[in-house]
Amino acid sequence: MNAVAARGARRRLLGAALACSLGLGGATAAFAEPPATAKPATAVDEPAAATRNGREIYRRFREGLADPSCEPGASSRWRQHFATAPKRLAASDDDLLPLFGYVVDALREAGLPTEYALIPFVESGYRPGARSAAGPAGLWQMIAMTARNHRVPMREGYDGRLSPVESTRAAVRYLKTLHGMFGGDWRLTVMAYNAGEYRVLNAVKRAGTPIAQTRHDRLSGLSDITTSYVRKLHALSCLMEQADDRDEWLAALDRPVPRLDAVEVPSDVDSIGEWAARTGQNAAQLLRLNPAFRDGRIARAGGKRAPLLAVAAPAVGTPGPVAADLAVVEGALSSGPAVAAETARTEASVDEDVAAPREPKAPRRHTVGRGDNAWSIAKRYRIRVADLLQRNGLTAKAVLKPGQALLIDAPGRTQD
Repeated sequence: MNAVAARGARRRLLGAALACSLGLGGATAAFAEPPATAKPATAVDEPAAATRNGREIYRRFREGLADPSCEPGASSRWRQHFATAPKRLAASDDDLLPLFGYVVDALREAGLPTEYALIPFVESGYRPGARSAAGPAGLWQMIAMTARNHRVPMREGYDGRLSPVESTRAAVRYLKTLHGMFGGDWRLTVMAYNAGEYRVLNAVKRAGTPIAQTRHDRLSGLSDITTSYVRKLHALSCLMEQADDRDEWLAALDRPVPRLDAVEVPSDVDSIGEWAARTGQNAAQLLRLNPAFRDGRIARAGGKRAPLLAVAAPAVGTPGPVAADLAVVEGALSSGPAVAAETARTEASVDEDVAAPREPKAPRRHTVGRGDNAWSIAKRYRIRVADLLQRNGLTAKAVLKPGQALLIDAPGRTQD
């Protein structure tokens, strides 16, 4: 056992012993990594919708709170400090509400209180690319040591702390461990997230009470930042519930919001721009949501493709990486009855052309309609996305606009 592993083992034993002495049952289990749970298999997996109503996200957040009560004036002290949070949730041009929905979903799936979804408000302002001069980075502002301890990939060219997928997975694992360690008390849990579990455990020990009977506001020896952490999160929750313009604010949430998820991009897609073109998603937004990919190139982490935070492809009507239609777009037809039938139709059409020659047609053009994207257009005309973009002087990040005319065939070529 090397020195680092030995120190880690001693810390786990110390923590288990300390937790046992404070009256917390199952201390060893509390410190252990929570087991992964597989989603139950179903006969048919229905793809989730590409969007959902913003008020549904807020409803799920409120339903998951451990302490939904808001006494009068609960948010008064922090109203000015966090005034921009509700405004940003309501803003349709801000990425906050889709991100907030993604974090709320992750916590609800883990069975954790949604107060924890407010942590990124305090830590990073819900900005995935946030960096602190002191070293923490990302949505959850993890330091490098904490990130590595919770299996966040970090190497030259890729910092998983800047991936909302990697960092949220790690934060949920850590919070689940802390939640069990502190007997399901969300207040002690968030204080431990801020200060470290051992500082809070030692404060509980000094208080001389079992964890189940410990008052978070009676603990000594902790910094003002840590002791105010609970008040900040609760005030944030109540600030939304008690907003002066609440009806107007709720009306602003009543809009379609992208349903984000961790996406495994096919191996033949090298950039965020190309994936956006295939799926019709906003490339600029995907780049903002995934700052771990600094140049838009999709990196590898831990020997496999790093996950992308985006709308899942089936939800936007895009085939998965092994679907036949994807091969068609890339210029390779798959075998099978449907392809055979299409081939027969094509051969019949060729025979008719030989029997009755026609004047050659001019190169085809396409006028972009609502809902069109480079991938769907390329599929329709059975050409490669790269060829479509190249013939029209476009990059993979280009956003097509309704009414825009696109050249389908290479200049100088005709369709016989």
